[in-house]
Amino acid sequence: MPRQGLTTERVSAAAAELADSLGLERLTVAAVARHFGVADASLYGHVRNREALLHQVAVRAAAAFADRLALAVAGRSGRQALIGFADAYRAFAVTHPGQYAATQLQLPPEVGRNSSGHLRMIELSYATLRGYGLVEPDLTDAIRLLRSTLHGFATLQTADGFGHPRDLDTSWRRVLDAIHVALGNWPTADEEER
Repeated sequence: MPRQGLTTERVSAAAAELADSLGLERLTVAAVARHFGVADASLYGHVRNREALLHQVAVRAAAAFADRLALAVAGRSGRQALIGFADAYRAFAVTHPGQYAATQLQLPPEVGRNSSGHLRMIELSYATLRGYGLVEPDLTDAIRLLRSTLHGFATLQTADGFGHPRDLDTSWRRVLDAIHVALGNWPTADEEER
């Protein structure tokens, strides 16, 4: 591919695709340069270093992830919103493992504050669980339960970590049923103090 026509957008898009195919840990400026058939130095007008490249992928991936979550929960509440959110979460994490891993990176404050995708993902998480009538601090605790469960399941699935022959989708539905019951019967902070 010729050197002309390289833009920050094209470099970022290629890096996101390579993150999925190579794995985020193997994504480098050199790998992106090889993808375009150019010298590494040709990319430095579009990305300062590997860290900046990872940040670009994280911001881009978070925007795509947030778009999918938003579509999945639009017009839904309670159990239906939970299922839509969880299914979209799992699908993104399994289909785009490198980009998903990038969304889990700890970003510098100046990058995180300006990532609308990351902010929307947080807002969508809270909005989905508010349908269960949860308020702080219970809302944050419930989001931590949900995020940990979805992340763990998707990460294990991606790594072929489920060795049992039971159908994964059946287990997934049962997990979501259990989360729905837990969210609907969440112990309030007041109850815990008694």
